[in-house]
Formats: sequence, structure tokens, C-alpha cells
Amino acid sequence: QVQLVESGGGLVQAGGSLRLSCAQSGRTFSNYAMGWFRQAPGKKREFVAGINWSGAYTAYADSVKGRFTISRDNAKNTLYLQMDSLKSEDTAVYYCSARSEAEIASLPDNYAYWGQGTQVTVSS
Repeated sequence: QVQLVESGGGLVQAGGSLRLSCAQSGRTFSNYAMGWFRQAPGKKREFVAGINWSGAYTAYADSVKGRFTISRDNAKNTLYLQMDSLKSEDTAVYYCSARSEAEIASLPDNYAYWGQGTQVTVSS
């Protein structure tokens, strides 16, 4: 069983920054590729960023490329999402996810484990 707990969400002005964290427990963190997804009211859950088991490979949605950075610390069993130059359209609940494969995937169905989500609100 894998448990994921996100933290770091909040209210920020447009142009500001936030750093999300996701702490994993239950299984060996480095065995899993990880991802961040988000879901705004009335919209489908969408891929934001993914990282492979070692951290050597990352992938981003076009909408966040150049503004967001995903990283992981396998020694601390923690995943991060640094969000800079935030826009109002980034407002959503952000979810951390894990899949029992080593490589990145961008579809929610490819991830078996999910956190409870953390709210990010960007005011314009």
C-alpha cells in the first residue's frame, strides 16, 4: 500500500510562486514514477508534470512548460513541484500520483495511487 500526502498549496497573486510537496510512505519510493495532476471546477483531471523513478527524465504539459519544475528526493521519499510565474488559469486542486512502473505516463488511468489533493488559488 502506498500513501501520498500533498502540502504547500494556498493563495498567491498572479506572477507569484508556490512549492508543492508530496510525501510517500508504504513502499520503496524509488520504484515508482510520479506525477502531478490538477483539476479545476467543472473540468477533467489533467496532467501537469511527470518524473521517472530516478529523476533523470521529466515531462510537462505545454501549459506549464518553462514555469513549473518537477523534482524528487528519493532519500526523503518526497516529490516536489516548483510553480513560478503563476497565472489565474493555474487555479485548481493539485494531486500527487504514483504508478508502479519506472517510466513517466501522462494519463490518470496509468496511476494507481493518489493523494488527497491540495488547493492552489491564483488571484489576478
